[in-house]
Amino acid sequence: MIREPEARGAVWLAASALVLVACGSATVGSVGPPASAKWTGPAVPSPDGGHVTTSIYYGPWSCSADFMTRCERRCAAAGRLLQGCIWLADIKGDWSGRFLGLPAAAGGRLAITHCCCDYPETDGAASRRIWNNARRGFRNQWAEEFGAWPRVPGGDMWPGHHIHDLLHGGDPVARANLLPVPPEIHETINTVYPQCYAGDVRWRTIGPDRPYSD
Repeated sequence: MIREPEARGAVWLAASALVLVACGSATVGSVGPPASAKWTGPAVPSPDGGHVTTSIYYGPWSCSADFMTRCERRCAAAGRLLQGCIWLADIKGDWSGRFLGLPAAAGGRLAITHCCCDYPETDGAASRRIWNNARRGFRNQWAEEFGAWPRVPGGDMWPGHHIHDLLHGGDPVARANLLPVPPEIHETINTVYPQCYAGDVRWRTIGPDRPYSD
């Protein structure tokens, strides 16, 4: 398993292996109930001549003790207090190719979490307009790296969820701040964000290290 330092957001591909960068550390979905939803993209060529397949497992789940501690530190570093933590999803990448002329495989899995610090609310309407204007280009960039942007079978594209939400100052077009989410899961997430910012006990309660199974 490949592990990378913490950073906000989503996945990136790098030279000879898959590098996953997210708000959290590597996890293994080997126990617990199935995820709320799962998306698996096509095998996409990687820079080293191999192929990468990306899968996304969706929550939301309560944060593990490690993620909650990281959020406390992140909020404190910004001069803010932690209201709660949401574990939104896991992004898993599987690379296959050749190394030293032999067949090889590697992979990693990183958590996408959001720290509900006591950020002040902002005028999210202006940020929403920026995102609406950039949505198509963002989806096209996603498609080049991970395969076509997910959509409901025979229907609309999935919503793009802003991990750090626009109402609390999230960047509307930063690649690392956006994640495609199934419509029904997006509705759930839009419900739990206000709960998290309000300090609801669920999002302040420590959850398991591995909340779902593959």
